[in-house]
Amino acid sequence: MASARKRPRAEPEDNRAECPFSVKIVESRDRDQKKKKRRRTENGDEEDSAGQRNSLQMSPFAPSGKFKTHETMDLHYQVDPLKRWTDMTRYNSFVLNGIKYFSEGFIYVANDSSIERQKAVNNNEPMHPRKKSDDDWVARILEIRASDEHHVYARVYWMYWPDELPQGTHDGKKTIQGRQPYHGLNELIASNHMDIINVVSVTSQAQVKQWYEENDEEIQNALYWRQAFDVRTYELSSVELVCSCNTPGNPDKMLIGCTSDACRKWMHEQCVLDDGLRATYKRLGTDKPHVPAVTPKKEEDGDEGKRPLSPSETGAEGSAEQSIDVKSEAAPSDAVHVGATDTVEARQTDDEDAPAAPEDSLPVRTADQQRAATENTPGTSTQNKASAGALGPGRKPGRPRKKGAEANGEGARPWEGLFEAKLITTDIGPPTIEFRDLRDGIVGGEKTWIEPVKCLICGDQVN
Repeated sequence: MASARKRPRAEPEDNRAECPFSVKIVESRDRDQKKKKRRRTENGDEEDSAGQRNSLQMSPFAPSGKFKTHETMDLHYQVDPLKRWTDMTRYNSFVLNGIKYFSEGFIYVANDSSIERQKAVNNNEPMHPRKKSDDDWVARILEIRASDEHHVYARVYWMYWPDELPQGTHDGKKTIQGRQPYHGLNELIASNHMDIINVVSVTSQAQVKQWYEENDEEIQNALYWRQAFDVRTYELSSVELVCSCNTPGNPDKMLIGCTSDACRKWMHEQCVLDDGLRATYKRLGTDKPHVPAVTPKKEEDGDEGKRPLSPSETGAEGSAEQSIDVKSEAAPSDAVHVGATDTVEARQTDDEDAPAAPEDSLPVRTADQQRAATENTPGTSTQNKASAGALGPGRKPGRPRKKGAEANGEGARPWEGLFEAKLITTDIGPPTIEFRDLRDGIVGGEKTWIEPVKCLICGDQVN
């Protein structure tokens, strides 16, 4: 079994909900070693000689990129205690404080940072600048179960903020930790980090979309994901590499598309500017004036080809009940209450068993992190969460990427303080670069001039 490291969760008080369930990921080697001692249940799950069931969770996430170790994010897992979990009724949804939450939907879950921030707001206390990692956790519901109005739980897959990527994460050939330059402000990372939470820790619905990098125009100012994290191997799925620096693009920053039919490659705005500045410094150095070329311009038939800058699960037995209603008012006689004041309206189903979730298998959280959310707010219980231009279609312009030169293998930037450049884009012509000479004591020549943009890969002019 892979051991799970949980988010901190303080000891529950009498008026706070708790979650007695834990999840373990069953590694393939463990399953192979005990293969002879296992038998198949009616719904296709595996059961060992001790009666412990291994369920299969088919991942609801299918990233465009690939993993090196596993082809998919599907997991075999166990829930503990299993009998208590399978004895509960399975539901398709629950209603908490008037809001209906569905299985397969995304939710925000309270954590210690978000709770403390809310307390500061309520007490009119000053707050530190907010970071994405201080926001509520985001999760995708896989399964909902309840025994009565006080015991309603959801098995979830956690979404990661990039800031939460643990030490030792493998991103291609690099080992990283935390947010990378290509991660956008509203970007999340899907994972197969599974937990079971008490639904009273849910704060609101979340809208999360998958971003396919070839469909840039679909990116909006909302949460999205394109990359996934496999908790078994600490691997990130691959992302599309662009530009001559062969690194990913940041959805919030500008990309420039080559208009040559033979190329059609994307380039980082900063890499284009750095390449122009590098050529300018090589040509003029520290003392030569810029003298415009005397040869007449070669006219071309412009075609104005300007490009804009730029879960299902096996082993789920039977059908689930339609909904669980969690309200702050008194519930009808057949309601299921969640917490001391909330109610959950439930209808039972014939469904008995459903797959369980791994507890000791989530490699990103420390054991003391599991209890944080429950500690800080009454009636709330949380568990662990390994807790988007315009020369290419739909790329949203943003601040230039500052690591462009380094990505091209240029650590030194000798032109700094001598020349500067900025990208000029219009709706009626090709993009250009405006250069400015910042050197003192240069006699003759021009202090500002315009040059066309050339592709860093094929060398053709971008039209």
